[in-house]
Amino acid sequence: MSEHVNGTHRDQTVLFPNTIDQYVEKENAVRFIDAFVDSLNLEKLGFKHSILAETGRPSYDPSDLLKLYVYGYLNQVRSSRKLEKECHRNVEVMWLMKKLAPDFKTIADFRKNNVDCIKGVFKEFVYLCRSMDLYGAQLVAIDGTKFKAVNSKSNNLNEKTVALRLKQTEEKIAQYLSELDRNDADDSNEDETAKTDELKAKISQLEEKKQQYEQIQNHMKATGQREVSLVDPDSRLMRVDSQRLEVCYNIQTSVDAKQHLIVDYDVINNSTDHSPTH
Repeated sequence: MSEHVNGTHRDQTVLFPNTIDQYVEKENAVRFIDAFVDSLNLEKLGFKHSILAETGRPSYDPSDLLKLYVYGYLNQVRSSRKLEKECHRNVEVMWLMKKLAPDFKTIADFRKNNVDCIKGVFKEFVYLCRSMDLYGAQLVAIDGTKFKAVNSKSNNLNEKTVALRLKQTEEKIAQYLSELDRNDADDSNEDETAKTDELKAKISQLEEKKQQYEQIQNHMKATGQREVSLVDPDSRLMRVDSQRLEVCYNIQTSVDAKQHLIVDYDVINNSTDHSPTH
C-alpha cells in the first residue's frame, strides 16, 4: 500500500549546517542587500547614530536597521511589528541581521528619524545601476498607482460636507439648548439636574466641533482648497477602480525599458495622471 510523503519526526536528531551562511544560497537577494548597504557612506547620507557617541548606551548600527528596512520593502513587509517577528523566525533575516532582533519601536523610530536619508539611498541605488549599465536611457514608462492613506473617508471633507456637518452641529446645539430651557423650568427634580449637567457637557463638545468646522471652512476659503483630510493632510479622495473611492496618494513611477528598473518616483495628490504639471 502506498503512503503519503512523510516528514522527519520532531524528536529525531538531525544534522544541520554548521553556519547560518549555509542556509542562504549564493544568489539570494539578501546577499545583494548586505553588500549594497555596506557600500554606502551612511554618515554622508545623514543617518543618525552613524558615529558612535562616546557616552551612553550603544545604539544599533544604522546599516543593520537599513538592511532590515530594505528587506521589508522588497518583500512587502511594511509593519514594524511584522519586521520584528521576521528577525526571530525568518532564516534570511537572521542571516542579514546576524541574528540581531531589534524591537518594533526601534525599527519604527529608525524609519521615522531617517526618512529623508532613505530617499538618498534610493538615489545611490540608481547611481549603482547606471554604473553597471543597467539603464538603457532610451525609453521610460511612467504610470501612477494609488496608495491608500491613513486618513479614512469619514475624515475627508469637501466644501459641501463641511457646510453640512456645520449645519447639523448647529441644529444639534439648538436642540440641546431647548432641552436645557425645559429642564431649567423644573430644577427641583434631581434627575432633571443630572440631565442638565449631561446636556451642558454635550453642548460643550459640539461647540468644539463647530469651531473646528468653522476653522476648516475658513482655511478652505483662504487657500482655495476644495478638499481637506483631517488625519493625513496631503491625501485626497481618489477613484481606485470603477466602483471604489478611497483616500489615497498617487505614486508616480518611472521605469526604464531595458531591465524594467525604477529610475525615479514622486508622490502627488492629483487623482489623475493627466495633469500637465507632473
